[in-house]
Amino acid sequence: MQPEVFVDIVRQALGLVALLVAASIIPSLIVGLCVSIFQAATSINEQTLSFLPRLLVTVAALMVGAHWGLEKLMGFFQQMVEEIPQVLA
Repeated sequence: MQPEVFVDIVRQALGLVALLVAASIIPSLIVGLCVSIFQAATSINEQTLSFLPRLLVTVAALMVGAHWGLEKLMGFFQQMVEEIPQVLA
């Protein structure tokens, strides 16, 4: 196996992982920022106030994006299976 092929596979895998993680984390970050701005504006220093909305948004993002993420993961797996002869040659 040539090093270029291995590096390309790892690059694609890390890019896919970053994309899948960002799809669930970015909505949570946006909601956390909004709640933090609200807490700063109203001087409410309750730690649990920011936890529940972020949790709900993260779960909702995972539920909505699960089909898309699984489709991306299956496509990557099929691509890797198709590239087995190239990697072994």
